[in-house]
Amino acid sequence: MSNKGQWRPHTTGILISGLVLILIAIVISFMVNNFQQTNEVRLGAGVFNVRIASTDEARKQGLSGVEKLDANGGLLMVFDTDGYQGIWMKDMKIPLDIIWLNSEKKVVYIVTDASPDLGTSKIFTPKDLSRYVLEVPAGTVKSAGIKIGSVATFTLPGSQS
Repeated sequence: MSNKGQWRPHTTGILISGLVLILIAIVISFMVNNFQQTNEVRLGAGVFNVRIASTDEARKQGLSGVEKLDANGGLLMVFDTDGYQGIWMKDMKIPLDIIWLNSEKKVVYIVTDASPDLGTSKIFTPKDLSRYVLEVPAGTVKSAGIKIGSVATFTLPGSQS
């Protein structure tokens, strides 16, 4: 008599182990995407809990695909050197206010209500060198009274400044 095509107890164990590993991977992925560490940024009258994007990959991803952003949420892009950091709206789903800060954390350029419809057709570039770019929900610059020359306060992970 052949065992071909017959269900064996060890097959059930392998199947259950595989499903458990898939479930663990899904839970870890969910936690990484939804429970990222945030940092506090104070600027104007606003206090923002922002994710930090300090790698090329994280900066390119930015807030692409984000469906909703809390009123005090945002993203702080951190660059290694000063430059004319260009920002686009690729794969964006919500309008943003974009704020460029120099190495002293002083606002040097602002774009308000950047439309997600622009995609890569428009790249916003500051007129002055910047080190940081803060992306917050559209309307935040006005409601928090943020202006050119305003100074932000924040401490980056692993630094004292």
